Amino acid sequence: MVSDAFLEGIQIALSWPTIGWMVVGVLLGIVIGAIPGIGPNLGMAVALPLTLPLGGTNAIILLVGIYSGSMYGGSIAAILMNVPGTAAAAATTFDGYPLSRQGQASFALSASALSSAVAGFLTIAALIVISPGIVALVLLLGSPEYFLVAVLGLSMITIVARGSMVKGFVAGAFGLLVTTIGIAPMSSELRFTGGSLVLYDGLSFVAAILGLFAIAEMLKLAGEEGSIARDEIDTSGSVLAGASKALSKPIPLVKSAFIGMFIGSLPGSGASVSNFVAYGEAMRSTASDRFGNGEITGVIAAEASNNGTVGGSLIPALSFGIPGSGATAVLLGGLLMHGLQPGPDLFSSDLHLTYSIFVALFLGNIIILVLGLGLITRAEYLTRINTEYLIPMIVVLAVAGSFTLRNNWVDVATVLVLGAIGYYMFKHEYSVIAFILGMVLGPIAEENFLRSLQLSDGSWTIFVASWPSRLLVGLIIIVLIGPVVQNWRRRRHAGNDS
Repeated sequence: MVSDAFLEGIQIALSWPTIGWMVVGVLLGIVIGAIPGIGPNLGMAVALPLTLPLGGTNAIILLVGIYSGSMYGGSIAAILMNVPGTAAAAATTFDGYPLSRQGQASFALSASALSSAVAGFLTIAALIVISPGIVALVLLLGSPEYFLVAVLGLSMITIVARGSMVKGFVAGAFGLLVTTIGIAPMSSELRFTGGSLVLYDGLSFVAAILGLFAIAEMLKLAGEEGSIARDEIDTSGSVLAGASKALSKPIPLVKSAFIGMFIGSLPGSGASVSNFVAYGEAMRSTASDRFGNGEITGVIAAEASNNGTVGGSLIPALSFGIPGSGATAVLLGGLLMHGLQPGPDLFSSDLHLTYSIFVALFLGNIIILVLGLGLITRAEYLTRINTEYLIPMIVVLAVAGSFTLRNNWVDVATVLVLGAIGYYMFKHEYSVIAFILGMVLGPIAEENFLRSLQLSDGSWTIFVASWPSRLLVGLIIIVLIGPVVQNWRRRRHAGNDS
């Protein structure tokens, strides 16, 4: 019985020492996520051999706790210093850091904590209730649908690229171009490697965002005096104000959480995709011109989506043994190492173990909420430190973090070169968001496009052959023509007013 398995899962998650390992995992995850360049993949990989003495359930719950905690932890450095601790927090910098500059870091941090926790509650509850149906939905999606999801994300450039649309497309195209370095997908062709072995795997996305955000921002701060917070910090009621503000935006919060859950359930996607899609949707559906300048809805959308992705990414991992991200690949290694076989058994005879993981994640979000509102918001005082001391520390962290990714000097060069390019883009008003969208979604789009054409013997009708494909094509058209229709309506109203 499903109800019996659920009750047994609750008992396992609340038993000692299982609940203790869950707390340890979330705390470790928050620290790991807050340190630029480490992230859940490396943190979980380091912790994996240390779980050998633990039982299978305790080990998996520890790893899942690290995964969930790091999704939230990445927002801390993103908001305070414009340095996304993880790739999943890249979109959080767009509005979180401007709020820190305005002396409202505590406000942004508390909104981030509540959005992450509520998104976790909602998506885990949905997983518990409708996981069999979600598994069936994921089975309907193939390479054509994954390609169209990537194109849908790329079409968001028309929304996120404020100002010159030409500059937005140029930035997006440059991001796509960067992803072509290395071995081409579906073939052994080498592209733009210059004969160097170290470029065969291409450029690291994490190294790219460390350069575009951390180094570029430090170059900007080097021309200023004082601290990050340009306005006087006002801590009175800011924590409660941030939390209540997040609760006052239920539509973008809930929508972003389930966008994250859906994209997380697609193998090969993940939070580095979902937070940009959710951020773009928030921009599209919110009547505000403050995005990029401290719009709290942007923080809520980005943070709700990346935490919602955690639950979604467990669907293909537990159901089919297919990792949706690097973190779930490590999690699969943990399952196999402890004698747990991903597949139908985890949703039948071992259903109680699956439910114990879901319940532990639910409880982990309570810890994120308590720590985020009660302790981490105090970290806003870091924005008062003089930039003369802060800049060298951030640069060293970014460079050291990039080298730890793959022990590859190319990642260090990527950080420095893209840092300079990011500074140039800022000075000349090119959209960094468009560049990141191109870099994130380019490989997904290319690989699934080529695979789809192979499956159809070159026929493009495969992209409209199923109802999910046709639905995605419709959404892409709506997103692309949306700005055109809005401009036409704006000009029409202006003509009527005159």
